[in-house]
Amino acid sequence: MKKINSIDIEKIPKDTKVVVAMSGGVDSSTVAGIMKKEGYNVIGVTLKLYDDTKTKSTRQCCAGQDIMDAKRVANKLNITHKILYYQKKFKTDVIDNFVDSYISGETPIPCVQCNKSVKFRDLYSFSKEINADALVTGHYVNRIQNKENGELYRATDITKDQSYFLFNTTQEQLNYLRFPLGKITKKETRNIARELKLNVFEKPESQDICFVPNGDYASVIMKYRPESFKEGNIVDLNNKILGKHEGIINYTIGQRKGIRISDKEPLYVIKINSQKDEIIVGPKSALGINNIYLKDLNLLESFNEENSEIFIKVRSTGKLLKAEVKIKNDKAKVLLKQKENGVSPGQACVFYSKNKIGDKLLGGGWIEQTN
Repeated sequence: MKKINSIDIEKIPKDTKVVVAMSGGVDSSTVAGIMKKEGYNVIGVTLKLYDDTKTKSTRQCCAGQDIMDAKRVANKLNITHKILYYQKKFKTDVIDNFVDSYISGETPIPCVQCNKSVKFRDLYSFSKEINADALVTGHYVNRIQNKENGELYRATDITKDQSYFLFNTTQEQLNYLRFPLGKITKKETRNIARELKLNVFEKPESQDICFVPNGDYASVIMKYRPESFKEGNIVDLNNKILGKHEGIINYTIGQRKGIRISDKEPLYVIKINSQKDEIIVGPKSALGINNIYLKDLNLLESFNEENSEIFIKVRSTGKLLKAEVKIKNDKAKVLLKQKENGVSPGQACVFYSKNKIGDKLLGGGWIEQTN
């Protein structure tokens, strides 16, 4: 029987070719360092995803400074490094989707779209084309190999867990992907990077959305769809007009700041009606919902809806919530045991189950409607 190496492949490390997705940050750089130190045949690949000529932030990924950082790390480790220019793919599959979603009153999650498209479709295809044995990334998620397939679990460091962003991964992709950081903490990652003398060991975390400068979503919409800034009414739950707004893209479900209307108690955005360019506001108590309707399901594992204890997450940093899930074709209705605030169409609802190993990712879908 052949000996299985540290990434569950029946080859010795030096005969195992791995592509490491290198964003230029400490996590992916550390993964490249670990793979090299363990003797694997490492090819670092960095994706050029968008034009960053007007952005000087050090808290992004897949842009100019980060590409240079990735190149320096690759040189330090003495590994092959390639840059793939995916700006057009990224614009079509991620930025356009982000903009369209915001215009329709949703709250999009471009990181999931990026993983689904340019990372785990296009980079996956590239890795296969060069006959790599695995595609390795710096995501904080646990991958467990069973007899036939890989399974995903929440990371050991729950504060850094990124399984929520991977719900759209297919089983074929998961069998090929590897995540070496799943069992360690961010502090341990930085310590490894320091020991490997990688100059990115103190580099700040990437910002939430790489192509949004300084978190200014409206500026991205203005750049690509300036005509979408339409004035409309702000109304209460009884449809009484309370004031005006300068565009629904300035608001998200659960938002309090920016409404600029005085009332007996603080007002929050409860719903967004893109058909009428209308913002519906109300008290915080009106934010709670029990029912979530999903579309475009991706299931990594089928489960018995009656007998399985299912937990869901509706935001990446949120806690696991007990729920009942009713599935029909590629849609689902999720019934929460307790009300949850600030759940918006456009976000993902991700399914988990608990076992002796940990919190297992089952799949999920996109939130279409709530009540």
